[in-house]
Amino acid sequence: MVKLTSLGDVIHTLAAARELVAAKPHIELHWAVDEQFAAILRACPYVHRVHPLPLRRLGLRWWHADWQKALAALRQSAFDAVIDAQGLTKSAWVSWMSPLTPSGQRFALAHRTDGSAYEAPTRWVADVAIETPRHVHAVERARLLCASALSYPLPSWSSTRQSPWLVVQPHPQVAASCVALVHGTSRADKAWPLSHWVELGQRLDKQGCGLALMHGNDNEACEASQIQAQLKAAGAQVDLWPRSDLSTLTKRLAACRGVIGVDGGVSHIAVALGLPHVQIYNFDTAWRTGPLHEPQQISVFDSPFPSVDQVWQAWLTSVAEAM
Repeated sequence: MVKLTSLGDVIHTLAAARELVAAKPHIELHWAVDEQFAAILRACPYVHRVHPLPLRRLGLRWWHADWQKALAALRQSAFDAVIDAQGLTKSAWVSWMSPLTPSGQRFALAHRTDGSAYEAPTRWVADVAIETPRHVHAVERARLLCASALSYPLPSWSSTRQSPWLVVQPHPQVAASCVALVHGTSRADKAWPLSHWVELGQRLDKQGCGLALMHGNDNEACEASQIQAQLKAAGAQVDLWPRSDLSTLTKRLAACRGVIGVDGGVSHIAVALGLPHVQIYNFDTAWRTGPLHEPQQISVFDSPFPSVDQVWQAWLTSVAEAM
């Protein structure tokens, strides 16, 4: 499997990978991914081996010693199938660099789908280019791609509530009543107003929930501190988790009662863990990347952004569905 970045895109491919291994239990699934996200795949019992690549750190400077080391590890195996689930030049290059067995083939997406990027080298490298619907959810696109590539019937949907895509040991220092608020995003136009987070936090506190905030950079740390200070001034108890690696963050989320967050990689982790979850959208793109087929996981969209009442009602529904 070649799905390199970003965090949300990697997580959207987990359902397909799990189904692939269930349908073909003799398969040894390897996954090429950016080193930044390797920890997520190591929490997947159906992934036999993870190949971390220094893409974000070094780009495609393949002559660098770290790249040569990563490529040497990748070339230790010959693959019966290489599936480029990304559809970009970088993934096509990794697919091309992955050696095949004498009868092996490279598979890739045949075309762009609505709302997703696509680059021509994907088809140049592929032995087989697979058609999918143009208007399709990211999770479903990966499922269709893998089922077509390896010739098995598309399985019935298996709920993440009963069978999570990620399996981790919950962090022992996070209370079971905790609700994680994922306010941070790499795009300012995906953010939810800080005043809304404060009001939502107050409602959750009155409901008896613990509250937790997190941050992945200095700007998010500043915003988290502002939210925390205003919630504490209103009498709410809220923890500010220390900045951590992806593995530790996933364990903290796994221990929570649920997660409410903006559209982004950390919110998608909550989906993969099967948690009660509300995902906040300022753009009408939840049809492509939001929670899918899970009644305890709800996306909320409005412009310029959803109201506190909209998110609150979605949260109440999410918790009720999870019972």
